[in-house]
Amino acid sequence: MTAPVSPLSPAGDRYFDGLADKFAASLYGGARGELRLALLDRLLPEMLALEGQPLLDVGGGLGQLAGWFAERGHPVTLAEPSGEMLARAREHLAGQGVRFLEAPLQALPEQAQGPWPLIACHAVLEWLADPRAALATLAGLLAPGGQLSLMVFNRDALRLSNVVKGNLEKALTDRLEGKGLRKRLTPISPLTHAQIEAWSAESDLVIREVAGIRVFADYLRQPPESEAERERLLALEHRYARVDPHWRLGRYLLYTLERPMQSPQEATP
Repeated sequence: MTAPVSPLSPAGDRYFDGLADKFAASLYGGARGELRLALLDRLLPEMLALEGQPLLDVGGGLGQLAGWFAERGHPVTLAEPSGEMLARAREHLAGQGVRFLEAPLQALPEQAQGPWPLIACHAVLEWLADPRAALATLAGLLAPGGQLSLMVFNRDALRLSNVVKGNLEKALTDRLEGKGLRKRLTPISPLTHAQIEAWSAESDLVIREVAGIRVFADYLRQPPESEAERERLLALEHRYARVDPHWRLGRYLLYTLERPMQSPQEATP
């Protein structure tokens, strides 16, 4: 019997060995992937205080985000558990001085201790069996006053997407998670804003900024065909990405979390 492609890790996390081509085509190769990257290009400078500080890119995948920061003068360490994805990132980022580390998020307290003034963890937590513990691990790696750029797959948007597709029973029973097997790319742990709020508070992280990524694009009856239409869609997405209630239904939720210089416990006399 042939083993399933990209099985779960012993910890129950989803890795992407054997799926690099599908990952690249599905998440970055089409119009939605281009829009996601274009929105990040606009939103990250608005939502983060960027001063060329060292960056730890957790679960850096194919290296798009690491390249964005490296081009802006940040010394970047890219950590990725999949050897195949890491090899693609090395090829993509050749000559940019990025440091590469083959390691899962759970191993970073030993292998990338920090403390780090800037951490990026985009589209990672939803592939982990225990995203709550993962966020606590990231908080422990962050320096006082440091920033965490966190992006997660939005469970509420996934529910709406299933309703639009006619999967009413699936939405009613809240069976939204993927299984993490074969070649499907439905996250195993899609997350809600309420979860991020609660877990951030547990880890003494403050939510400074929040935005929705692809609030409208995934529900268009007809995707934009011309460059002018794509630019109008990008302008619309950018305008409402941080406006309530629109951001709450972004396909992804993008956060700037900050570790205060003094934790609430330390501030208590």
